[in-house]
Amino acid sequence: MTQRLPPSLTPLDTALAAQLRGVDPIAPVGLPLPEAAGCIAAGTPRLAGHPPRDIAAADGWALRANDLVGASSYSPLPLTRLPAWVDAGDAMPDGCDCVLDADAVEVSGPLTQVLAEGVPGQGVRRAGSDIAEHTLAAAEGYPIGAAALLLARVAGADKLSVRRPRLRIVNVPGATATVQMVAEIARAAGLDVSAHEAGARDATSIAESIDASACDLLLTIGGSGVGRQDAAVLALAQRGNVFAHGLALLPGRTAAVGRIGQVPVIALPGSPDHALAVWLALALPLIDRLSARRPRRQVALPLARKIASNVGIAEIAVLVEEHHAWLPLAVGEWPLQAIARADAWLLIPGGSEGFAAGTPVDAYLMRE
Repeated sequence: MTQRLPPSLTPLDTALAAQLRGVDPIAPVGLPLPEAAGCIAAGTPRLAGHPPRDIAAADGWALRANDLVGASSYSPLPLTRLPAWVDAGDAMPDGCDCVLDADAVEVSGPLTQVLAEGVPGQGVRRAGSDIAEHTLAAAEGYPIGAAALLLARVAGADKLSVRRPRLRIVNVPGATATVQMVAEIARAAGLDVSAHEAGARDATSIAESIDASACDLLLTIGGSGVGRQDAAVLALAQRGNVFAHGLALLPGRTAAVGRIGQVPVIALPGSPDHALAVWLALALPLIDRLSARRPRRQVALPLARKIASNVGIAEIAVLVEEHHAWLPLAVGEWPLQAIARADAWLLIPGGSEGFAAGTPVDAYLMRE
C-alpha cells in the first residue's frame, strides 16, 4: 500500500534549525561511575597521581642499583644483610630503586650474595607513571568510555561530572519494536531514558502521555502519518506547537517536529527504518546540543559504487566498510537487514544528485 504523505514537505535544514533554536546545553550533574558510562564529560575532576609512590612491578628483591655495580654470577657481591622482598604492587622500601628476580640473590645460611647488576627503575613502577597528577578523567565534550572509567576508578574517584539529557519516549500502540530499538540506542549514548505507552492511538490518549515537565527531549513513536489511525501530530498540537509535519527526508518523510514550552518534540514514524533515520538526522543534533558534545567523528573513505539521489529530498544511505571503501547497502528505504549490517550512515543533502563511485565521502559511524 502506498504511504500517504503530508501535503507539503519541509526541508530538513529548516526543520533542524527550528528545533535547535533556543536550545542550550543542560547543567552538568555528578554521577556514580557506572551511570556515567556513555555520557558526555563536563568538567570532570582532575585525578590524583597513580601510583602515589614508587611500587614494585614484579615480585623480587628490592635493592639500590648503585650498590650493585659489577655484581655477576662470576663475581658475586656479598651483602651485610638480607634485602627486602617485595611482591608486585608493594611500596618500594626507602632507598631502593630496582627489583631483582628471585634467582639474582643467593641466600646460603648467613651469607647473602647478589649475582646480577640492576638499573634504576628495573622492576619498578614509578609514582605517577600510570596517571600523572592532575590528569583529566575524560576530555570535556566527549563520551565517557571504559578507559576513562578505568582511570577514574584507579585514581579513587567515585563520581564524574557529565551532561545527561533526559529523554521521554511515548509509545503509540503498534510501534513497540521501534520504541525498544530507539530506547536501547539512547541508553547506549548515555541518555536518561523513560518510556511510556499511550493508552490508545487516539489524540486524547496520546496527548495524556505527552508530558514534557521532566525531560529535555520528548519523542513520540508511531502514528505520525496522515492515516485514519495516525493521531500523534494532532496530539502534539493539543499540547504545544507543531513547526513542521512532513520532512523532505527519506526515510522519515512523515515525521513532525515541534515544541512544548522549551522542550523540543519529535514525532517519529513507527517503521524502524524511518524512525532511525529521523533519530540520526534530527534527534542526534539536539542531543549533541543539549550535552555540549564535540563534533562527532566522521570517517572518509571512497564509495565502492555510486549513490543516486533525488534532488529536493535529503536522503540517508547506510554503508558497510569493505576493502577500505564504503559500500552502500541501502539509500532512502532501508531493509532491516541493511540496518543490522551497517557500519556508518551518510546524509545526502537535498540539493545533491548523489555521488559517483570512487568519491571520498565523510560518513558518521553507527557505533562510536
